[in-house]
Amino acid sequence: MARAIWTGVVSFGLVSVPVGLYSATEDHTVHFHQLQRGTADRIRNRRVNERTGDEVDAGDIVKGYEVGEGEYVIVEPEELDEIAPGRSQTIDITDFVDLEEIEPVYFDRTYYLAPRGKEYTKVYELLRAALAQSNRVGVATFVMRGKQYLTALRAEDKVLVLQTLHWADEVRDPGKELPELPSGRAGKGKELDMALQLIDSLARSWDPSRYRDTYREKVEELVKAKAEGQEVAAADEAPTATNVVDLMEALRGSIDRARSGPRKSTGSEPQPSEPARKKAGKPAARTAKRPAARKAAPKASRPSADSRDQRGAGKRELRQLSKAQLYRRATEHDVTGRSKMSREELVDALARAGRRRKNSAA
Repeated sequence: MARAIWTGVVSFGLVSVPVGLYSATEDHTVHFHQLQRGTADRIRNRRVNERTGDEVDAGDIVKGYEVGEGEYVIVEPEELDEIAPGRSQTIDITDFVDLEEIEPVYFDRTYYLAPRGKEYTKVYELLRAALAQSNRVGVATFVMRGKQYLTALRAEDKVLVLQTLHWADEVRDPGKELPELPSGRAGKGKELDMALQLIDSLARSWDPSRYRDTYREKVEELVKAKAEGQEVAAADEAPTATNVVDLMEALRGSIDRARSGPRKSTGSEPQPSEPARKKAGKPAARTAKRPAARKAAPKASRPSADSRDQRGAGKRELRQLSKAQLYRRATEHDVTGRSKMSREELVDALARAGRRRKNSAA
């Protein structure tokens, strides 16, 4: 059974429930040891005194903040705990917001929250059910391991999920950071129609079990093949960039292939086996043993894709759309300043644009 990596209370209003925080995911990456080339000797990282070169025990290491050249203020761990809001033990919910209003770029890591004891399950379930029925998330902060986190607390089936968020000043503005972005005039006409057809032809219901880490499988296959004196066939090169002149032809070919041929699978369903290895006239890879070591987010339901006959819809219909759909519609209508608008601002701007079109038509 998993162990809690943090314990404390969730607080909303005057209600508090003791909880434990658990990792919701695990890493399955293939990990390698560092060895000195030509040997089976492991490479180790050690903490050493920069001036003397002597190794320093972990218990003798403290945190220091440099205030001048060679001058530091020493801060002890207990001092950091003492100044932490709620003494590092409270997930303090301050606001409840619609999940779809939080842009995906803000989400970071995912955790599960569980009540710390049967006597707290009623209050825990009350909060979970209220979040589920309102389709809102609780925005909260808490401190863990010397760092404060902004979080979104949301309801899943029978469990509360906590997702850490990036702070606003940690999210970069693409308009300022990226060298090239398309103009508002791009992505229209026949090319857009065909791109929408291609998306429709490849549309499927979300099933995470259908996808797997094929690169990890290739790495494991490579290691096994080298141990057996074999080699693995190289993967295909990445496709070349599509030329603008050939864009329509590439879209047509993609649609035809998606509609006629079997879809390329990335899931867990059985795959036709292919010979991945070929014999190599090489001796088996060295597997020398080293000497014995000396002890030393949003599950959130999304509205269906917007149709073209809804472009003049009022605010009620517009609020059923996701922010991405609103932004795409604002692009079509060339709404000024749309890239910096919030979801509600996009709704207002599109509603005004719709009224102007109706008035001009009249």
